Amino acid sequence: MINIHRHWPLTDPAARGASVAMGNFDGVHLGHQAVIDAARRDAPLGIVSFEPHPRQVFQPDAPPFRLMNPESRAHRLEKLGVRHLYELAFDKALAGLSPEAFVDQVLAKGLGVSHVVVGSDFCFGKGRAGRAADLERLCAARGIETTIAPLVALDGIEVSSTAIRLALTEGRPRDAARMLGHWHRIDGPVLHGEKRGRELGFPTANMALSGLHLPRLGVYAVTVDILTGPQLGRYHGAASLGTRPMFGENLPNLESFIFDFKGDLYGQHLSVALVEYLRPELKFDGLPALIAQMNADCDEARRILTAL
Repeated sequence: MINIHRHWPLTDPAARGASVAMGNFDGVHLGHQAVIDAARRDAPLGIVSFEPHPRQVFQPDAPPFRLMNPESRAHRLEKLGVRHLYELAFDKALAGLSPEAFVDQVLAKGLGVSHVVVGSDFCFGKGRAGRAADLERLCAARGIETTIAPLVALDGIEVSSTAIRLALTEGRPRDAARMLGHWHRIDGPVLHGEKRGRELGFPTANMALSGLHLPRLGVYAVTVDILTGPQLGRYHGAASLGTRPMFGENLPNLESFIFDFKGDLYGQHLSVALVEYLRPELKFDGLPALIAQMNADCDEARRILTAL
């Protein structure tokens, strides 16, 4: 089980002495995984990250950009064997620390880390003044080992959260998955909707997308992991990610129809993986045409998912 620490200095001695990877880890892609792998030592494996994401603090009016919410990130890190997640509150006080003060007050005294790994493009401290080489120098002065991990490329292209967002925006979830090292997932609780799907014979599990980067709107073949409740497991399905143009103007959400499933999922937590983009959102001439297309979408999704 992953232990999440949101306050420093740490009061639990067992949480000190970790070998940590440090960064935002949005998406936990192959580059992030390389940084995490470099932190695997004969010490508890930890992650030093920041919440909210610094970009949300410095650019509050920017469009949503995150690939993962904190719940999804923690779930993915736990699968990678991370024992401690130091989820530091990113506020004006933390942002205002000089590089030297950050290493001294946060890493050395606050968390008591034994080893820290960052990517070669890592910046830290007030005004992003500190670079990876500065981190190495400042940590060495305090007896903390440092490793600078090289950036990871795939087919000559640097793996980055930016490149993954582009693939998702263009409706290329398989390309995004190659860079992530796993399917792009949307995690969260099932919310009550307007229950139109049930009336059409396609009851759906509705999930919010607030704060997340929006993949291309449309219909996807998906796998659905039910994470809580009595029906735990992985299922196949088809999902609509969008604004439901047949029914007026709506906020974007994710509606997943789970094949061969019966049960109440309201309030349960799901993890929905986007496997393949099937088609864009469309506005049909009446419900019979919509239902016919939904049947065709499900047939195509079943064919794709059976081949996984």
